[in-house]
Amino acid sequence: MSLASWFRWNEPPNRVSQRNPSEMVAETLMMELSWQMKQAEKQHRERENEYRKIKTGVDYGWLVSYPKQSYDISPGERLQLEDMCSKIHPSYCGPVILRFRQLIAEYEPEVQEISRLFRSVLQEAADKIKEEEEAKKLARQWNTRNKTSLSLTTFKSRSRISPFISDIKTISEDVERGTQPTRRVWSMPEFRSTK
Repeated sequence: MSLASWFRWNEPPNRVSQRNPSEMVAETLMMELSWQMKQAEKQHRERENEYRKIKTGVDYGWLVSYPKQSYDISPGERLQLEDMCSKIHPSYCGPVILRFRQLIAEYEPEVQEISRLFRSVLQEAADKIKEEEEAKKLARQWNTRNKTSLSLTTFKSRSRISPFISDIKTISEDVERGTQPTRRVWSMPEFRSTK
């Protein structure tokens, strides 16, 4: 037995484990959230530095060291956001990110407001997905109803039903034969027995 078989050096490297698409969507969206939060903090620091420069007239920015990320969302809120992200269909991942970036650029929120903005974008996407699913469900129901109704209408029986020709004599027929039929209003069709 060779040493290479023990260490499996000759085997091709394994591909990345196949992950669930919802996990990948959740991870991608959460990475976008953390990146946007970092960018908002960076812009906030730059604004503070500009304000200090204007106020004091001296730039001490090279002396200041900032922490990597000072604001972080609570673990409970993170779990809720991850759960909402996992419910987003993979085809909506790109549009959600684009909408989120658009709102960030439009409103320029503070770091604390970004998670709420992200939640609103996720809720909007979830509502849109639900509406589309309901529309598809209604379309499927409509298509199945139309198929059954079309099958019933295309069925032709060999016997014809004629409501005015009958071999059974009734009292009303005798009464109708003795009187002249009254003319109907033009909007109503006129039925006469053909005997």
